[in-house]
Amino acid sequence: QDLCEDPHLFVNGISSHDLHQGTLGNCWFVAACSCLALRKCLWQQVIPEFNEQEWDPKNPEKYAGIFRFRFWCFGEWTEVVVDDLLPTMDGKLIYCHSNVKNEFWSALLEKAYAKLAGSYEALDGGSAADAIVDFTGAVAESLDLAQGKYGNIISEQMKLFEDLMKVHRRGGLISCSIAVNSGRVSEAETEMGLVVGHAYSVTAIRKLRIGERLVFSFKAEKLFMIRLRNPWGKKEWNGAWSDNSEEWKKVSDSERKSLGLTLENDGEFWMTFEDWCKNFTDVDICRIVNTSYFSIHKTWEKKMMHGAWTKNSEPLLNRSGGCFDNRETFLQNPQYIFDVKKTEDKVLVSLQQEDRRKYKKEGRGDSIPIGFEIFKVEDNRSYRLHKLTVQERVATSPYINTRTVFLRKILQQGRYILIPTTYHPGIITKFILRLFTDVPSKLRELKADKPKMTCWNLLCGYPCRVTQVKVHSAEGLQKQDRSGGADPYVLVKCENQKVRSAVQHDTTSPIFNTQGIFYKKNIDSPITIQVWNSNILCDQLLGQAVLAASRSDSRQQQTLQLRGRGGREAAEVPGHITIKVFCSDDLAEL
Repeated sequence: QDLCEDPHLFVNGISSHDLHQGTLGNCWFVAACSCLALRKCLWQQVIPEFNEQEWDPKNPEKYAGIFRFRFWCFGEWTEVVVDDLLPTMDGKLIYCHSNVKNEFWSALLEKAYAKLAGSYEALDGGSAADAIVDFTGAVAESLDLAQGKYGNIISEQMKLFEDLMKVHRRGGLISCSIAVNSGRVSEAETEMGLVVGHAYSVTAIRKLRIGERLVFSFKAEKLFMIRLRNPWGKKEWNGAWSDNSEEWKKVSDSERKSLGLTLENDGEFWMTFEDWCKNFTDVDICRIVNTSYFSIHKTWEKKMMHGAWTKNSEPLLNRSGGCFDNRETFLQNPQYIFDVKKTEDKVLVSLQQEDRRKYKKEGRGDSIPIGFEIFKVEDNRSYRLHKLTVQERVATSPYINTRTVFLRKILQQGRYILIPTTYHPGIITKFILRLFTDVPSKLRELKADKPKMTCWNLLCGYPCRVTQVKVHSAEGLQKQDRSGGADPYVLVKCENQKVRSAVQHDTTSPIFNTQGIFYKKNIDSPITIQVWNSNILCDQLLGQAVLAASRSDSRQQQTLQLRGRGGREAAEVPGHITIKVFCSDDLAEL
């Protein structure tokens, strides 16, 4: 039967106030929709060609009774089509509905999302961040406000405020909640009117000035404010700066109007950022990472890879080795290599597992604990890592059973391997990995364990030994300028392969931390480590050390005297280098 005589997709446009949660426990979905409604450019992606889908009373014959929606599903935009039959009881919608009886965009969007997830039942319990990612393709980051002590440490609180304000200004979407624990029951109301275990959408973040504005300065108090919306459309914060609190008397009518202050019990309310940090425990930050070159804001380089954790009884073929604690199998996970070209670069990493809600009916709908590790490796590595020796573990993500794990990290120039893992070994599932850097990173999966045997190797030979070298540092180098310093770099050579470090400026005791891996065709080929001084016209050799071809490496850190040109018996020159060397005749050991 018809629910009304004059149905519309939208009535007077779209607003975060349009939505109200029904009997389904999906406040997280309604909170995500409220966030989506704030950004026209985003909701138009989800509801494409909305004008053509709108009911036209002048041409009722055009109405087909179907609606199209688009979701970012595991790295690709997927279209979902639904009809206009909606679940009702006594002639009223029982799930998500609008505050206007003849507006249906929220109910139809919920139906399409339920179809994507497998059923309405699959939407009972979830994450606002997951829904926002499905709506936008954003990068989701979850923060624990209690663990981060944002309620107590003012400096951290201010950093978070500036970060959230930047995210919000640049089109990002934010939601928050109060965790359920032993002292709090889900959907119980706190003394301050907030609901436990309930997702709220953040609809505004502002700095508010109270006091007189003078001609050349502000003689005013500055407040950091945040506005939230309860998906129920009622039950609001009743503390300081709530709708009817005395504090609003300090604010002029024009300022109230610019803030969009309403005094109705509509579920939307303001509070200070400090109160927000003290009363809420979790926040989901969904960043719309800018990858457009035609933008006034920072542009990121994006690489996305589809992958999977798969099981195989053969160790070299197994790709489900578990987290770093599983030392015997950890390196059997998928491995991805990338380069940081700048002296240092901020890197954003997002690891997302497949949506498991479709398995909810089978009792397997919960997300698997996942995470990842990042290692700084040899500058010329091109094959999978089999043993951790000279590599440096530089970053570890949290391991949590959420669909997405996110990490921000500043990395130094060099080559890195990123290893996504499940927490426990032997688990099979798919994932997508997204990496954002300032300059192109050349992210790619490492699949080969060692150099491939080809017909060309019959003529030119095939490697018979692999050697890893790490040059840690040098000291006591010969002074090269009037200030008593030098601009050294290190060059490691073997056969036709070489690795060069960055230049270390104005020092005679540089820290290089340069790594190289060499696949030797001639077992008698030595490895030469040279220290050079960088000059404008012509670089100058400061000294070198030649490593014997013998496999009897100590695998311990060793210090070598620098010598002039020639073999191992050349004359000594000022300076020493500290190195580590590992060798193996098994090309798939290191």
